[in-house]
Amino acid sequence: MTRSSRPRRRPNPVVAGSQLVATLLLCTAVFAGIGLLVGALVPLVIAGVFVGFGAGLAVVIKRFSDV
Repeated sequence: MTRSSRPRRRPNPVVAGSQLVATLLLCTAVFAGIGLLVGALVPLVIAGVFVGFGAGLAVVIKRFSDV
């Protein structure tokens, strides 16, 4: 039997959740900054939440895709 040279990474729900929340907050902050500059804070914050959630899911799926 051959063993894989790379040890298998166990999925950690804390890491997945923190990556999701961090990405969501980062996108929301970026969109809020843009919203302050253009004068449309609330619509861009709401858009930032949705974009951040989608981006966070993509980050988590990419990180744990080999599990």
